[in-house]
Parts: sequence; C-alpha cells; structure tokens
Amino acid sequence: MSQKPVLQSEIIDDVPEVVPEELQAHLKEVTLIDVRRPEEFTGELSHIPGARLVTLGPELESFLQNHDKNDEVVFVCRSGARSGRATLYGRALGFSKCVNLQGGMILWNQKKLPVQGT
Repeated sequence: MSQKPVLQSEIIDDVPEVVPEELQAHLKEVTLIDVRRPEEFTGELSHIPGARLVTLGPELESFLQNHDKNDEVVFVCRSGARSGRATLYGRALGFSKCVNLQGGMILWNQKKLPVQGT
C-alpha cells in the first residue's frame, strides 16, 4: 500500500516539480538524488545536504532498477533540465512519487538555502 506523497508538486511541461522551499521543509522525508557530474556536485553550486550523487546515465538506470518504487524521490541538477529527464524516466519505470526540483541548484542557491561541499 502506497503512502501519500509528503511533497506538494505541480506539473510543468509534463514534469512534476517541487519548489525549493517545499523540498527544504521535507528534506529528511524524501530520497534526494543529484544527477550531475561529480565535479558539479562538489563545484561552485555545491549540493543540497543529504543529496546522493547518482549521475545521469547508466548509474541512474542502475539506481532506478534497484530502488523501491514506492519511495519518494526528488531529482536535482544544475538548472532542472537533466533532473527533469530523470524524473520522466523514473515515472516511466513506475516511480509514482518522483519529482524534479524546480530551477535546480541555480534557484536553490539564489534562494540562499543550505548547501554543502564548497
């Protein structure tokens, strides 16, 4: 039996998205997956505390094939484009509670929300 998602998302261009403030309020209740390259994860924009680096491509495919489809997963990247693709891919594989972080790390940083790894 699947629980109701904790995040309130909005569909934008067929992709369910969550605003940074909503994610910040529920960080400990979701699985946060950063799909950027390793150098981006620790680079200028840093990453969200608690995020797990699972690079877009074969690494993400493996993660999705082996992860609980009932888990609530939030994908993040630099601007929201790659994580949007990851979200659509997760949905196609049966993850009904996966969403994209709107605006990615660019918007997260603009809103001065916590980061680590700088």
